[in-house]
Amino acid sequence: MTNSGGCAPSANTLEADPRAPGRAAGRRDDAAGRRDGPAGTAARGRISHAAGFWLLAGTLVAFMAASSTPSPLYVLYQQRWGFSAATLTAVFAVYALALLIALLTVGELSDHVGRRPVLIAALLAEAGAMVAFLTADGVGPLLLARAVQGLATGAATGAISAGLVDLQPGSRRVRQLGALVNSAAPTGGLAAGALGAGLFVRYTTTPTTSVFVLLTAVFVVLAAAMALLPEPVAPRPGRGRDALVSLRPRAGVPRHARGAFTAAVPCLIATWAMGGLYLSLGGSLTAGVLRISDHLVGGLVVAALTAAGAVASVTVRDRAAGRVMAGGSLMLAAGTGLTLAALAAASAPLFFAGAVVAGCGFGSAFLGALRSLAALAGPAERAALFASVYVVSYLAFSVPALVAGLAVSSLGLRATATVYGCGVVVLALLAAVLGLVRERAARPA
Repeated sequence: MTNSGGCAPSANTLEADPRAPGRAAGRRDDAAGRRDGPAGTAARGRISHAAGFWLLAGTLVAFMAASSTPSPLYVLYQQRWGFSAATLTAVFAVYALALLIALLTVGELSDHVGRRPVLIAALLAEAGAMVAFLTADGVGPLLLARAVQGLATGAATGAISAGLVDLQPGSRRVRQLGALVNSAAPTGGLAAGALGAGLFVRYTTTPTTSVFVLLTAVFVVLAAAMALLPEPVAPRPGRGRDALVSLRPRAGVPRHARGAFTAAVPCLIATWAMGGLYLSLGGSLTAGVLRISDHLVGGLVVAALTAAGAVASVTVRDRAAGRVMAGGSLMLAAGTGLTLAALAAASAPLFFAGAVVAGCGFGSAFLGALRSLAALAGPAERAALFASVYVVSYLAFSVPALVAGLAVSSLGLRATATVYGCGVVVLALLAAVLGLVRERAARPA
């Protein structure tokens, strides 16, 4: 959840994997020749490249943690202001849609104006979003806060993704560590944010303000620290014109990759739709269906899903992409089935078990889908292809959750979640079949 504001591995995983280069992999050689100082040492007044790498990794965790922080708080907001489940899911969905817009427009801007200015601007915008949460007194400010947060996260994702490749230390052992960080940081951050917010709900009297005071301070400090980041993007003639051109939204699938992309679509929709259900309505389900009044549980559910996804993506990262996608889709179907059984029986332990199994399926299935597509695109095609992947993913992350919120008023929370989950199971099983078919077709005769 990247990059990327979702709860799956970002394309960074691919970029750090020489067998399946992602969007920024093509930048590595170019960036390597523009290090600040001899032999890759930092310029005066800058931190080292290794320190810069870890600063970016921590920044990625912070953005992802902030994106999941509101999930355990949604029930509190709903109780305080009395809005419907449809409004709740709209607050959730606006983040994903804003993030998608930012990815499609400013995702490549740091290639032209530099990593530092884009990251500083994104971090200050994120700090502004935290202040908007802090001072929100109704649904309107809440929607504004989530929209600004989505734009900031989307703008930062491209710069962080490229920067982690630019600054990755050169030894083989450390590069393996880089792949591990890239795989686990997004979903690990999502887990930390949901769990941390749940702890604030449990142990503080002002959880909807204190957690955002802390996050505001974190993002202001990170913005200041970015001034020390080594800048691998050197000024070049015409970069202002190129920067304007890069803002034009681009998405597309190369002709030779369309079959694989079509086969991956059910997997993309199933994984991200399930993530959207947990992050938007997870707290409502634990309170309204499982009858658990402790709001910490809502954070624990999201943390269980995303942490399991992080562990699974790291565990299977070296296995065949088609097999990983198929196996992950089967696990997602099984985990969703357990979730539906838990809701029918009002069983909290079974609900957590379903979250863990679904999370394992989520992380591995999405990683397998990304790697299977990355191998089919040339350097000049990857940006448009991954834009298409994330268009499908973020629409699946937000639109079904919004529709579910609208349906709650007529169907009820339990029935809506059941219909939603059944749809995810069908798509996940279809994705497993298509993944196995393509895996067999790819084997040498």
